[in-house]
Amino acid sequence: MSLLVTDAGLLTTVQDRGRPGWAHLGVPRAGALDGPAAALANRLVGNPVSAALLEATLGGLRFRAERACLLAVTGASCRVDVGGRPAPWGAAFSVRAGTEVALGPASDGARCYVAVRGGIAVPPVLGSRSTDTLSWVGPPVVTRGTRLPLGAPSGDGPADVVMTAAPYRRRELLLHLGPRADWVADPGSLDGATYRVGTDSDRVGLRLDGPVVRRARSGELLSEGIVLGAVQLPPSGLPLVFLHDHPTTGGYPVIAVVDEADLPVCAQARPGEELVLRLR
Repeated sequence: MSLLVTDAGLLTTVQDRGRPGWAHLGVPRAGALDGPAAALANRLVGNPVSAALLEATLGGLRFRAERACLLAVTGASCRVDVGGRPAPWGAAFSVRAGTEVALGPASDGARCYVAVRGGIAVPPVLGSRSTDTLSWVGPPVVTRGTRLPLGAPSGDGPADVVMTAAPYRRRELLLHLGPRADWVADPGSLDGATYRVGTDSDRVGLRLDGPVVRRARSGELLSEGIVLGAVQLPPSGLPLVFLHDHPTTGGYPVIAVVDEADLPVCAQARPGEELVLRLR
């Protein structure tokens, strides 16, 4: 049995914990941008945290369940309707076979996660069911008419989880300077600097618009490896934070790396919102 997508919204993809370990072949890690929110959704329906689920950017996803199932929606806050009636956000709920589930627009945050008991059972590629929007490894982007197969339930059963404030409601990013901080004329100027999230941000990277960071030297580097959360400084002087679909190498200096705990803040930052940088 499966889910039949009737409206995929702005961008909906299948994601799990990604495929780290393939960077030497030029394959990005992919995976859910907001890992804690995705893990929580899976726990709510009793899946292993590694189970594949749906990541819907800014909400707007609609689908029909072709079998009775248990679902949960986490991440960005949004209205959830089942058969035209409200269902809880951040908690497990049952859906009868043939019923349509609809996510309204995200009202707080950028990415919603929909977990189904049993997980989304698309074929894995290189050990993961994640869609990579840079090199297009994994399943294609979800579109209207897509049928998503469901797996058999496994795990310990639904968890009794108490919702707490999500970390993305913070508006600060903690940075660790380096490895190329010496390319910045005044690294201390990053501490407390405020940037606005660019409209061209995506799963590859978060583009920041604000104070121009002055370089201490001219020229460019040979291409080097890129890690998740790397803050790259292109010639424009406006920082770019690389997210899960980032390229595996790059030639612009990486002046800092976002603390791992703040990656969900990047995942849920909406275009136009302001973020304050802090140095550890």
